[in-house]
Amino acid sequence: MARSSYLFTSESVSEGHPDKVADQISDTVVDLFLSRDPEARIACETLCTTNRVVIAGEIRGNGIMDTAGKWTPGIEEQIEKDIRAIVKEIGYDQEGFSWKNFEFANYLHGQSADIAVGVDAAGNKDEGAGDQGIMFGYATNETPELMPATLQYSHNILSVLAEARKSGKEKGLEPDAKSQVTLVYENGKPVRATSIVLSTQHKEGLSSKDIEAIVRPYILKVLPASFVTAETEWHVNPTGNFVIGGPDGDTGLTGRKIIVDTYGGAAPHGGGAFSGKDPTKVDRSAAYIARYLAKNVVAAGLSDKCTIQLGYAIGVSKPLSFYVDLHETGKVDPAKLEKILPELVGGASPRAIREHLKLNRPIYARTASYGHFGRTAEADGGFSWEKTDLVSELKGAF
Repeated sequence: MARSSYLFTSESVSEGHPDKVADQISDTVVDLFLSRDPEARIACETLCTTNRVVIAGEIRGNGIMDTAGKWTPGIEEQIEKDIRAIVKEIGYDQEGFSWKNFEFANYLHGQSADIAVGVDAAGNKDEGAGDQGIMFGYATNETPELMPATLQYSHNILSVLAEARKSGKEKGLEPDAKSQVTLVYENGKPVRATSIVLSTQHKEGLSSKDIEAIVRPYILKVLPASFVTAETEWHVNPTGNFVIGGPDGDTGLTGRKIIVDTYGGAAPHGGGAFSGKDPTKVDRSAAYIARYLAKNVVAAGLSDKCTIQLGYAIGVSKPLSFYVDLHETGKVDPAKLEKILPELVGGASPRAIREHLKLNRPIYARTASYGHFGRTAEADGGFSWEKTDLVSELKGAF
């Protein structure tokens, strides 16, 4: 039985959070390599800590590395240049972590031939999935972005604060930050906030009260006016001083914020991270197509909520399973959707997904902060999985 009233919480982290720094570095490498070779294979992991960045993983691509594992001239220097540029863009020029002088180590090497033969198309064999696994997509009509409200507001809070910091309007703020929003749901819809948590790195000499005075107006602009009441609890920098932050305060690793990246706990997660992976990896591309299809189902008015699960085996092109859950809010038969939806995207094979969403482009560094979903589809193909261009076909099918 569905509950009529409950509390739900989601968190987000800023682009300056150490794990998000690592994600953005990994996806910067993905973008660089795809700009050189749209068919490049990349699996790049990043570790960042006090004035140190280390990348490692497996790669393949024309103009990047030859079959003997030798780098194309100039590419190693470009990798380091692009990584320093993204760290500068995030805003780190601190004693403990600066884009200018962190030590950099590159341990990327050639992709395993055993993996390559399973993924590559050959003869009558279509391109296979880059790994086994299960991937989920989700959409809900509780926000205009068709995302869970708790997560969307958590993202938006940090995004507007980052804009204020980077513009110079709020000089007291530093890059590392976390937010958390708890909402009351009545009859399945969010109605008000019971608590708002915001922790942000800041310049020396500012108190928690000073920080609250800075951030509170931005938070109030993000949340609907009726959501914040006299009973709403505020926790701004509850531990007090937060001067040392980012990779200097806590080691960052790629792929440790997968719930922040997706649906804030409102939907299942297959377990695979996105950042650092080229689109042959179904951890990334299948999660994108699942979101795309779920979003179009909700946008078409066929359901208030929709979860889609896909299953894959490494080297196999056809999905092993395709499951639709409308959470008892559907106006159509989910079994019929399970037949129709894959047909709309070429059977949801890895190749069909990449071609339908045009994923072989350098569009990934921007996804690595403030969520991969709930964003606006961009003219250059960024966030193509957020389009709702299947709505008319879905309406027609029913």
